[in-house]
Amino acid sequence: MAMSGFWRNLGLIIALVVLISVGLWTAGDRFGSVNNVLTILRLAAVIGVVSIGMTFVITGGGIDLSVGALVALASVWATTLATQALAEDFHWSVIVFTAVAVGAMCGLINGVVIAYGRVVAFIATLASLAAGRGLAELISNRRTQINRVDEFTAAFDRNILGIPMLVWIFGVVTVIGWVVLNRTTFGRRTFAVGGNPEAARLAGINVKLHTMWLYVLQGVCCGIAAVMMIARTTTGSSTHGTLYELDSIAAVVIGGTLLTGGRGTIVGTVFGVLIFTTMTNIFTLNNRDISEQAITKGVVIILAVLLQQYLARRELKK
Repeated sequence: MAMSGFWRNLGLIIALVVLISVGLWTAGDRFGSVNNVLTILRLAAVIGVVSIGMTFVITGGGIDLSVGALVALASVWATTLATQALAEDFHWSVIVFTAVAVGAMCGLINGVVIAYGRVVAFIATLASLAAGRGLAELISNRRTQINRVDEFTAAFDRNILGIPMLVWIFGVVTVIGWVVLNRTTFGRRTFAVGGNPEAARLAGINVKLHTMWLYVLQGVCCGIAAVMMIARTTTGSSTHGTLYELDSIAAVVIGGTLLTGGRGTIVGTVFGVLIFTTMTNIFTLNNRDISEQAITKGVVIILAVLLQQYLARRELKK
């Protein structure tokens, strides 16, 4: 397993190098400039945090189609006039707390409905996608809300050692996610629940409770991503996070996490995020149609799933 993981990551590195070569060949200095590299990293950071949470959910045998809507709802709730007034009166961290709390609460609702209500994750989170986006539109009256708390903007709109704060946040979330998934009891239980829920139950794991916490974790990641989105755009909007469910699932699958659960990799997810973000950047720099981007992403996802199935069959034969 360790060796197959090595080859999988090596394949992702090669794919990323090929993409970078294509970017340099087609866009030249525009692609290779420091500013463009930082732009790619900023874009990767927000969807990257969502994808870290998605890695846990899919590894645990679930799926979450509501992540984009949760990012939008958390960003809107955290930038209402009432929330901003509290932030100005007390501290800018009120915005952060509100976004993360909204994400966690939505994740808790998803988790309870799926784990204890026994609703299929696909259906439950599809309903959350519709409800979350609708509630975000209702709260914001379908208008973009401007963040006017200068202290919040100043805290996130800066570089540390030449690297944007958002990229640092993504790095911290990635390291924490890797440690939790690979070095803690919670991570081992996530692999067990995703691999064989009945065997995990017989081994003494509270499968329902653990499943619920996986969706809470995903909600927290969506809340953090909402904070990053507000920092990047200085707005809260019901349109934030559009198609994040597709992008995050794609990055996780490309990275080598099995859609059927039981196997997941944080490192692979990071490479998956960078591959898709770099691909989007190349299309943008070359003024390619957004429909071409969507088609390319779809083809890459299909190829990744086919490769997953092939590798899974090979490992079963060993």
